[in-house]
Amino acid sequence: MDQKEIELAEKLFRKKYDQLGEREKKVARHLSGRMHISRNIADDSSETMTFGQRLADRVASFGGSWTFISIFAGVLIAWIILNSIILLSLDASFDPFPYILLNLVLSMLAAIQAPIILMSQNRHADKDRKSAEHDYEVNLKAELEIMTLHEKIDTLREKQWTELMAVQQEQLALIAQLVEGLKKDPAPTA
Repeated sequence: MDQKEIELAEKLFRKKYDQLGEREKKVARHLSGRMHISRNIADDSSETMTFGQRLADRVASFGGSWTFISIFAGVLIAWIILNSIILLSLDASFDPFPYILLNLVLSMLAAIQAPIILMSQNRHADKDRKSAEHDYEVNLKAELEIMTLHEKIDTLREKQWTELMAVQQEQLALIAQLVEGLKKDPAPTA
């Protein structure tokens, strides 16, 4: 932390540096060094993903697809038809009508799939939170840059007004001299 950063932060946020939050201090640090905040949050998080996180994302992606629903519906229909045909033709099946074994398999699948999908959703929520924080920092930096530009434009405008007033004063003085000269030495009339 250097004095330039502290002065810039206090000027832009109109607060003492100690009263600023971490985000404001971070933005002031970036502005004082003219460093770029822009980065891709998705790339940052994908580089640090563990095998389990990547697997959870794949399971969640596949579990929420039409392919999974189609395959799952096909397996359920095949299970029911196979058991019904065996039950009707042989009067015995490996999973009779209430399909208790099928219910057990479905329950186990749901018990395994649900926490994996929740892990993936939690990770995505964390990524979204980080992205929102980054967006806030970028927006704050842009707003402060715009404020700085407004101040520079206002300073230039004030300088131009001062120069314009000085030029007008000179013009008025010259006009006054001309009027005085005309009063003293009127031009001959023809």
